[in-house]
Amino acid sequence: MKKTLYLIAITIAITACNKTSETKDFKTAYIDTSKLMKESTEAKDIEAKYKDKSKVMGGQLEAEVSKFKSEAASFKQNAMANGQAWAQQKGAELQQREQELNYAQQAMLQQLQEESGLEMDTLVKTYRKVIKDYGKEKGYDYIYGTGEAASILYAKDSYDITNDILKSVNDKYKNEGKKADKTSNKKEERQ
Repeated sequence: MKKTLYLIAITIAITACNKTSETKDFKTAYIDTSKLMKESTEAKDIEAKYKDKSKVMGGQLEAEVSKFKSEAASFKQNAMANGQAWAQQKGAELQQREQELNYAQQAMLQQLQEESGLEMDTLVKTYRKVIKDYGKEKGYDYIYGTGEAASILYAKDSYDITNDILKSVNDKYKNEGKKADKTSNKKEERQ
């Protein structure tokens, strides 16, 4: 009985060793997401747009700050001459104005962050779709992301498709920009 069990066990072991397990090779690649966001034309345009908007809004606020500073300097010079009651009243007004300027600056920064954040979120969603479509078209099973939130600690450079995706998103953006220019030109001609 023991010999029979040994023979069955050996037969099962030999049969199991002779079976070839099916393994599928996966086609994988990765994208340096930081590089994609830094070097894509659309991301650069969004960044430039909000830098310009920040300068414009900051310029308006800076004019108010300059006016406030000159009033504060005038206050210091006139405080002794106009008396303590005037100085206390004017000092309270200046403090309130300073707080208003600080609130305005915070509101401006918050507005810029929210607006640019929304545009960048939309851009990320667009890029995800482009990457998904690219992966399907090229037959990839997986496309990973590296960058600030690295999910890959090491990969061969030959698996890096960042430049391909970068070219794809830049070409798409450039073509959409030309379409938008033609549309706006036609609208202007009608007017």
